Amino acid sequence: MKKRLILFSLFITQIISAQNYSQYVNPFIGTGGHGHTFPGAIVPFGMVQLSPDTRIDSSWDGCSGYHYSDSVIYGFSHTHLNGTGVSDYGDIMLMPTMGNPSLNNKEYSSKFSHKNEKASAGFYSVKLDKNNIDVRLTTTTRVGYHEYTFNNAGNANIILDLNHRDKLLEGEVRIINDKTIEVFRRSEAWATNQYIYARIEFSKPMKISKKDINGKQENNFFTGTKLALAFSTPVKKGEKIHVKVAISPTTYEGAAKNMLAEGTSNDFESVKVQAANAWDKELSKIEVTSNDKDKLTIFYTALYHVFTQPNINMDVDGKYRGRDHKLYTANDFGYYSVFSLWDTFRGAHPLMTLIDRKRTADFINTFIKQYEQGGKLPVWELASNETECMIGYHSVSVIADAMAKGITGFDYEKAFQAAKNSAMLDIFGLNAYKQNNYISIDDEHESVSKTVEYAYDDWCIAQMAKILGKKEDYQYFMKRSQSWKNLYNPKNGFMQPRKNGNWYEPFEPREVNNNYTEGNSWHYSYSVQQDVPGLIEAHGGKEKFEQFIDAIFSAPEQTVGREQADITGLMGQYAQGNEPSHHIAYLYNFVDKPQKTEEKIKYILDNFYKNAPDGLIGNEDCGQMSAWYVLSTMGIYSVTPGKPEWETVTPYFDEIKLHLEDGTTRIITKNTSKAELKKLGFENVKPAKDFKYSELTASPVIAADRLFDFSSKVEITPLNPGDKIYYMTLDEGDANVRKTFKVYKEPFNIYKTTQVSAYAERKGEKSSVTVANFYRRPNHWEITINSSVNPQYTAGGKLALIDGINGSENWRKGEWQGYQGQNLEAIIDMQSPQEITKLSSTYLQDSRAWILMPKKVEYYASMNGKDYILLKTLDNTIDPKDDKVQIKDFATEILPTEARYIKVKAYFFGKLPEWHQGAGGDSYIFIDEISLK
Repeated sequence: MKKRLILFSLFITQIISAQNYSQYVNPFIGTGGHGHTFPGAIVPFGMVQLSPDTRIDSSWDGCSGYHYSDSVIYGFSHTHLNGTGVSDYGDIMLMPTMGNPSLNNKEYSSKFSHKNEKASAGFYSVKLDKNNIDVRLTTTTRVGYHEYTFNNAGNANIILDLNHRDKLLEGEVRIINDKTIEVFRRSEAWATNQYIYARIEFSKPMKISKKDINGKQENNFFTGTKLALAFSTPVKKGEKIHVKVAISPTTYEGAAKNMLAEGTSNDFESVKVQAANAWDKELSKIEVTSNDKDKLTIFYTALYHVFTQPNINMDVDGKYRGRDHKLYTANDFGYYSVFSLWDTFRGAHPLMTLIDRKRTADFINTFIKQYEQGGKLPVWELASNETECMIGYHSVSVIADAMAKGITGFDYEKAFQAAKNSAMLDIFGLNAYKQNNYISIDDEHESVSKTVEYAYDDWCIAQMAKILGKKEDYQYFMKRSQSWKNLYNPKNGFMQPRKNGNWYEPFEPREVNNNYTEGNSWHYSYSVQQDVPGLIEAHGGKEKFEQFIDAIFSAPEQTVGREQADITGLMGQYAQGNEPSHHIAYLYNFVDKPQKTEEKIKYILDNFYKNAPDGLIGNEDCGQMSAWYVLSTMGIYSVTPGKPEWETVTPYFDEIKLHLEDGTTRIITKNTSKAELKKLGFENVKPAKDFKYSELTASPVIAADRLFDFSSKVEITPLNPGDKIYYMTLDEGDANVRKTFKVYKEPFNIYKTTQVSAYAERKGEKSSVTVANFYRRPNHWEITINSSVNPQYTAGGKLALIDGINGSENWRKGEWQGYQGQNLEAIIDMQSPQEITKLSSTYLQDSRAWILMPKKVEYYASMNGKDYILLKTLDNTIDPKDDKVQIKDFATEILPTEARYIKVKAYFFGKLPEWHQGAGGDSYIFIDEISLK
C-alpha cells in the first residue's frame, strides 16, 4: 500500500511539473541590447507592472525604465511598457533606504549586482547594495506586493517620489492613517494626460520624516507639481516591511475597491505562487516538446511577452477612464489599454485570434468604446490617451481578422462604422489619399509608408463590408486598397515616392528618409499583403518576383540616409528587428519556392532569438517580435490578417499541442501537412459572398523641371503602358479661361509658371488626376551658401532659398533646408546693383525635433562681394521651450540701399539645454526663403 502511494505521488508530481511552463520564462530576455523589455513582476495582461527602474532619463534603450547594462536602481514603480520605442510610465515609485532619508534620487538610489538579482514569471528580487536591503516583488492584476528585508538595524525609510520619470502635472498624497496613504498622479510624457490613483498600505506604522513639496500642505493632505515624501520607522536586523499598492485609473475609491478585492493577503509567498499559477494557465495554451531547454525558455518567454499587454485598464467593478477622460463602466467585457497596433496587427493579434478569442473580442469592444468616446479608433493608445504614434488605422486589421475568423462577442455593425470613420477622416494625408489614391511628398511626410498601409487597411474594411453584405462599401474600399499601384515604379520594382507629379529623384532604395516610416523602400516595397498576386503580376510574374525577394536578402546590409536605430537584425536589407519586414520571407510561398521560406525562417529562429538579455534582435514592441517567433515555430504566420488562413513553414519543434477555447486540442508535428496548417483553428469558417469590384487605373507621371529659366519640356507617362492620357495646362494668364482636358500625344514646352493636370484611362476606368506645378524663376540671382546642409534636408538644392516657393509647417515634406550645429551664411548675388528697401528670411521652430529659431539674424550688403556693411540685426523673440511648430519671418525695412550682394547670417541656438530631451545635442536651423525688395 505504501509503495502504491509513493508511485501515485510521483505521478501527481509529474503532472504538476508538466504544467509548470512558467519555469521556462526568463524575464531578462530583451532587457539588454535594443529589446526594451523589463524584468519585473506582472500577471498576464495585468494592470500592474512592478519593476525596478535603472533609467530616469528618456534614453531610447531605457524605454522600459530598465536596461541590463545599468548598475544603479532608483526605485520600483508600478507601470512599465514592454519593448516600445518611447519612454513613458514609471508611476507610483517606491524606494527603501536606511539612515537619514534623502529625497534626491542620486542619493536614495542604490548600486546592485546581477548576481543578487532574480526574476521569474510574476516575481522579481534584488539586493540593494547601499543599505543591504533585500527587495522582493510580486503582483496580482491590480495590486503590487513589496517585501523589503532590512539586513541591518536602524532607521528604515520608504521613499515615495511622484516626480519620478515623466512630468508631474498634478500630485496628491493623503495620509489616511499611519499605515495607509492614498496617492493621485497626473502626468505628461508620450501620453499627454495620464491619470493614476493608488492606495498604499504598510505592514507597520510609518511616519513622514522628510518632505519636498512645492504646493499645499494641510491636515495630512499634500498637493503640488513637485511632491516627494519619506516614510520612516526603526527596524531590527532582519526585519521585514511589506507594502501593498493598489492602483486605479479612475478614483481613490477604485483603488480601495481593488485593494479589497486583490490586496487582502498578508502572505507574500501565496501571492507569488498565485502569480506563477496564472502564468501557467496562460502559457499552457501551447505545449511544445523539446530536449533543448534554451529553446523552451526562448519559446515560453516569447509567449510571456505576448501576454504582457495589452493591459486590463479597469477596476474590479468594471469602471474605467474613457478616451474623453470621463468615467464609464464595462458591464460585459474587459477594457484594455496599451495598443501598439502598427506592430501587433501583424502577428500578436492574429496569434490571439487562435488561442484567446474571448480576449480578442474584449480588445475590439475597447476599440469601439474608444471610437464612441474619443471620435476614432485607436492608433497607438496608452492610458486612455491617443499618442498618434506610428501610421495607418490598424485597429481595422484586428477587427477584420476577428470577423473573418468567426469571432463573436462584439457588435459587427458598430465595428464597421468605427472602421469606416477612421478611413474617411482628413488627417495624416488621408485627404490627399482619398482624392488622389496615393499620397505624395507634397501632401504629407512618410508618404510611401502611409499610402501602402492605408491601402492594406482599406482592404480590411472591404472584407468587413463583404461579411456584412455591404456591396457599395466593399467596392469602394477594394478600389482604394489598390492605391499602392500609384507608387509602384515599374521601371525598378520599388515603391518610390512621388513629388510634384513625378517620381522623386535621386532615388536610392536603401535610403532612410522622411518618405518612409522607420525604414526605406526595400522594407515597404513588399507591403502589399492584401494583394500579393497583384504585386507579383506587376513585377512580371513569379520568376521575376522571386528574384526581387532574393534581392532584399542579398543587398548590402548598410542603410544610407538618416540613422534609424530601429533597423536591426539585417539580412541584406531585410530587417527582422523591425516590423515591416516580418512577412517578407513568407512571400516565397507565393512563388512556389517554399524551400526558400524554410531556409530564411529557420535561420532567423536559430540566430536572432537567444536565451540572454540581448536575446531579441530589435524592440519587443508590445509582443510582436515574440509573436513572430511563436507563430513561426508553430509553422504558421499571418501574411494577410483578415484572411482566415496562415502561410506555412515546417514547424520548429518536434511536437506542439495547441489547446483551443472550444476544448479541442490540435497536435502539430514536423509531419503535419501544409493543408492542415493553412486552416489551423479556422477550418469551419465559411467564406462570405464575393462581389465584383473595379481595377484601379494608376495615375500618370508628369516630368519637367520644377524650376526653370525660360522654358521647360513636359513629358507625361502612364504607369501602365497603353493607357490613354488626357491633360490640361493652366498658366499665369489663364485665371479666367475655361479649359478642358485633351488627348496627350507628345511632350510639349511651357514658358510661364504653369500647372499641368493629367489622368489615365483604361477600359473606361479613369485614374485620379495628377497635378504638377512648374515655376519660372522669379529672378536670375545666384546664391552661395557657406555652410554644410544636412543631406536629409536640402529642399532640392541651394536655389530653394530664392525660388519664391515657401515651405509649410510640416517640414518633413522636404521644403526646408536644415543646418545642424553651425551658423548659416548665405550670399545672394543679384548680378547687378539694385536698390534694396526690405530684407527677410524665414525660419521654422519645432523644438521637440531639435529645430530652434536662430538666436539672431544679421543682414549685410556689399557692392564687390568682399567688403560688407551690417544693415540690420534681428534678435529672436520666440521661446525655445515653446514646442508648437511655427514659422517666423525675420523681416526688416531699411533705408534705400544700393548693393549687388546681400549676405544673410543666422546664428544657431547652440547645444540643446538640460531641459530638452536631447540635452547636449546640436540644434538645427531650418530656413526656407530669402527675399529682397
